Amino acid sequence: MQGKHWISALALTAGLVLGGFAQAQTTVRIAWYSDGNEGEVVSDLLKRFEAQNKDIKIVLDQVPYKAITENLPVQLASGQGPDIARVVDLGGIARYALDLRPHLKDAAYWEKNFGPFLPWMRPEGDNSAITGFMTQLTVTGPFVNKTLFEQAGIAMPGAKASWQDWGKAAKEVAAKVQAPFPLAMDRSGHRFFSVAVSEGAKVFDAKGEPAVVDDGFKRAAQLVYDWHKAGVMPKEFWGSVSGTAYRGANDEFKNAQVVMYQSGSWQIAQFEKTIGDAFDWVAVPSPCGAAGCSGMPGGAGLVAIKTTKSPEAVAKVMEYLASEPVLSEFYARSLFVPGHLGIAAKGLDYKDAKPLAKAALKVFSEQVASLSPVAYKLQGYTSNRVIFNAVISRLGQAIAGETSLDEAYGRITSDIAQQIAERKK
Repeated sequence: MQGKHWISALALTAGLVLGGFAQAQTTVRIAWYSDGNEGEVVSDLLKRFEAQNKDIKIVLDQVPYKAITENLPVQLASGQGPDIARVVDLGGIARYALDLRPHLKDAAYWEKNFGPFLPWMRPEGDNSAITGFMTQLTVTGPFVNKTLFEQAGIAMPGAKASWQDWGKAAKEVAAKVQAPFPLAMDRSGHRFFSVAVSEGAKVFDAKGEPAVVDDGFKRAAQLVYDWHKAGVMPKEFWGSVSGTAYRGANDEFKNAQVVMYQSGSWQIAQFEKTIGDAFDWVAVPSPCGAAGCSGMPGGAGLVAIKTTKSPEAVAKVMEYLASEPVLSEFYARSLFVPGHLGIAAKGLDYKDAKPLAKAALKVFSEQVASLSPVAYKLQGYTSNRVIFNAVISRLGQAIAGETSLDEAYGRITSDIAQQIAERKK
C-alpha cells in the first residue's frame, strides 16, 4: 500500500444541494480488515450513517490482515494513514491514536461501557484518553472436530482437562481416523501465551517490567516443543515459516484435517460459513495447566488516528458505531463476543446464528470470567507485540531445529530488552 491509498480526511465540496445550498462534504477514510463477515456488516451500517449525515462521506478500505499488522504501522510512523483503523496491536498503535474525549457528546457512556478496555488503546503514561472501542472482545480457545472423536470411538476429555490430556486424545483420534493434524495452534504469541499463562507464566516482575522466561513459560514452551517432536503438532505451522510470520490453520480445520485447533472466538462466523454442518465443530473450555485454565483476552479495536484533518467528523462516525443499538446489531450479525459491558450484561440474541455457532459463542462468553489477571495485564501492555514477536521467532527456530530451547530462551530475553530499549529512545 502506498501512502496515497491512505488519504487523510479531505474537506470536499461535493455539490450536494440541500434546500438550495451547496453543502461541504467531509471524507472519512477507514482501514478495515475482516476475519469473517464483519466487513459486510459494518459497510451496511455505515451506509445508514451516510444516509443520515449527508455532510460526511465514508470510504471503507477493506484490506488484508497483514496490511494492518505490517503496512499500517509504517504508514502511521511516516505521518500518513487513514482517519480510523481497525487494529489488533492496540498498544503499538496507541502512540498514533487521537484522543476523542474533547469531541464526544457523552464521554461517560464510553467510560461506563468500554472502561476495562480503554487502557489497552491509550498511549503509554496516559490515564484518560478515549481513542476507540473494541469491535469485539476475543477469547482464545480450542475448536474440536467432535465428529472425528465419534468416528474414532474416543471420548472427548471433560471439563478441567489438561493440555496434556487433550494432546494425547487428539493424537489417538488422528491415528484412528488418519487425520494429518492432531493439534494445530496458530503461529501466534497471543495463542502461545494462553498456554503459558495457564502453566503459571507471570510475564512481568514486581516492578511491572517484562520478565518473560520463567518456570511457567518454560513449561509451556517445552510442551509445545515436545508436541512437535512427538507428532502431536505439525511443523507445517510453527516450524515451516521464519521470523514473526503468522500462520493459521483455518483451512485445514474447515477441511476436517485437524482434530483440535487452538485459535479463538473470532473464527466462529467464518466456520459457520465455511463448515456449516459438514461436521460437528465445537468450542471447548480452555484446557488447564499447572496454574489454571485461562485463555488470552484480545480483540480488534476501532481506533481514531490523530493525523486526521477532521476530528469532529471522525468522532461523529465513532459515536454512531459505538452506540448501543448499532453496536448490538454489529456484534449479533458478526457473531462476536461483546466488548461493551452494557450489551454483555443484557446478553445478545444471535438470532441468525445456527446451533453450532450459538453453542460456540456460549462457551467463549463463559470463558471471560476465568481469564487470568496476568492475561489481562499482558494484553494491556503497550509493548506486548515485542514480547509476542520474540517468542514466535525464537520458539519457531527451536521447533525447526535451528537452535536449542535454552538458546531460544536467552534470545527471547535479549530480543525483548533490546527492542523495548529502542522504543524508549
